[in-house]
Amino acid sequence: MIMKIFSSDGSILMEVTAFERSGDDLEFRGTIMGSMPVAARLTPSEARQALRMFRKPSWWWFLLTFLFR
Repeated sequence: MIMKIFSSDGSILMEVTAFERSGDDLEFRGTIMGSMPVAARLTPSEARQALRMFRKPSWWWFLLTFLFR
């Protein structure tokens, strides 16, 4: 299964093909712009910083219902 991330103009920016656990980090693999392979890691501290961006309660409601739209 492939997860696609789109740019603002609607073109495919990244295709994520796998998520893996690498120690305490979350590693994902895929391609950027259709041809350049990438392996990136998300650390727990970076994930916490990302969650801090959603401080307003309305954002949490949106994220909760986002999967069912």
